[in-house]
Amino acid sequence: MSQQQVIDSLPVHLRPFVAKQDYAMYTPRDQAIWRFLLYQLVENLTETAHPLYLDGLKGTGISTEYIPKIEEMNARLERIGWRACVVDGFIPPAIFIEFLAHRVLVVAVDIRSIDHMLYTPAPDIIHESAGHAPFIIDVDYAEYLERVGDFGRRVIANRGDIETYEAIRSLSIVKESPLATNEEIAASEAALNACIEKYKDDKPSESTLLSRLQWWTTEYGLVGEVDNYKIYGAGLLSSLGESVNCLDDKKVKKIPLTIDAIATTYDITNEQPQLFVAKNCRHLSQIAEEFARSTCFFKGGAESVRVAIDAETVNTAVYNSGLEVSGVFSAVKTDATGSLTYINTTGPTQLAYKEKELRGHGTDYHAHGFGSPVGKVQAMDRCLSLYSIDDLKLFDIEVGKPVVLEFLSGITVKGLLTSIYRRDGKNLLFTFEDCTVKNLAGDVLFSPDWGTFDMAVGEEIVSVYGGSADQAAFPLYKEPSNKATMSVDYDEDTKTLFTYYQNIRELRNDSGNSASQVNDLCKQILASTHDEWLLLFELAELCQMKGVDFAAVRQKLNLQETSAEGQKKQLLAYAFSRIDNWGTQ
Repeated sequence: MSQQQVIDSLPVHLRPFVAKQDYAMYTPRDQAIWRFLLYQLVENLTETAHPLYLDGLKGTGISTEYIPKIEEMNARLERIGWRACVVDGFIPPAIFIEFLAHRVLVVAVDIRSIDHMLYTPAPDIIHESAGHAPFIIDVDYAEYLERVGDFGRRVIANRGDIETYEAIRSLSIVKESPLATNEEIAASEAALNACIEKYKDDKPSESTLLSRLQWWTTEYGLVGEVDNYKIYGAGLLSSLGESVNCLDDKKVKKIPLTIDAIATTYDITNEQPQLFVAKNCRHLSQIAEEFARSTCFFKGGAESVRVAIDAETVNTAVYNSGLEVSGVFSAVKTDATGSLTYINTTGPTQLAYKEKELRGHGTDYHAHGFGSPVGKVQAMDRCLSLYSIDDLKLFDIEVGKPVVLEFLSGITVKGLLTSIYRRDGKNLLFTFEDCTVKNLAGDVLFSPDWGTFDMAVGEEIVSVYGGSADQAAFPLYKEPSNKATMSVDYDEDTKTLFTYYQNIRELRNDSGNSASQVNDLCKQILASTHDEWLLLFELAELCQMKGVDFAAVRQKLNLQETSAEGQKKQLLAYAFSRIDNWGTQ
């Protein structure tokens, strides 16, 4: 399946977030970064990762030798009913989740830089492909992802979630950009910190709680027992340091996974002080179902509408007739028992049925909001939506005639009924002209001089969920305006460096007797100013493979190790561990 075929198979509103993998954009150094990290990760994880990990790498078309090609991944994933597509940097959480509902694995197109090999502030192809993809071959794990995607796209996100996402995306782009200045990075960090501070006291949204569940399962999850576990979380599987450090039970507490994990916050900038252990992948789905039942999507009712109001974002309320009202909810009225009697939105609003916008009832028509009663009509023993056109005439409800509807709540709708919108044998919408809507106290809820009154039909709100019903017609997110992956015009010196990386790769793949060529290349690199540690490690490995003395290369690496700090020192430790193992093989 080609990249374009995958894109064409997606819902229209998801397509703007899909990028295309231009394999030529990966430099020879990028390939070396992939190769170094994947070899080291596989070595670290052979005994500590879930047994499916190594089989999953092969089963999803991921090699330790080169950055995966999305077409090769799709050729493997198609066999198990999944697909993969690439995206550019962070995408909105609701969009990311929805891809899973369509059994599509999202893979970041970019790869971390040499300065961020242990930890990258932006999504990258190592984390997404080598971390998440391997476990899709497990039926229970794949079902968990799909189920989370199915209900996860319905969770309600608040304004703070959206603003924080934008700030995180901006910071990740700036931090990974080779062109960014220290001032730009500092400004982006300050913007994110200000956003976090602004919303720190808010009650966590459903979206936030779901992100915690994902964090402690698919990202940083363990499976087994608290005293006998294996790693399956992608964040651990793609981290050289934390995949080892997390095994220290004295420093990292292990807790049996329950729904209570959603109460535990996380810090993406530090290693986790505790991890949760699932019994098995089937256990994940059980936890997910328990969380799903707590959401407004499943509960509905007045309290769920209030959650939508507090969110200050676009959400959808579903009447029991099936009519869907999407917009920013602004008010709700209830009776003495707490049952809904009236709902309002403000700003652009969409009316839909089965996630398809009703003709003529999009955001252009309902540009300033929408309001309608909820509840039973007096003298009717069934919901108004269930009566046929002929049955309605028995109650003096007929198109083209004045109609008075008196609800049990005391709300009265009085006006000229001009049309009834029906679908699947149900009444969804009554349209009135010259209409007045009042409550029992005489308050005017709609006045004739406001124009046409479209009344939603239904006696209760059975579901409230995040986003719009028909996102193709009412998209919440536009295509990201700023790209994460930047095209860099490398100078001649850097191009020469990349040429050395490429020469090493070509000689490594040469099955013939190329020792003399390797020796010449070794002398050339050692005589140059290019002493990047990863290049020297690749050169040392090539020399070892071809039987060429690499003592001088090791000496250069030794000099770097003495002055190295932080991440570079840790990476050199891994490099020397590999070099030392060559002598024992």
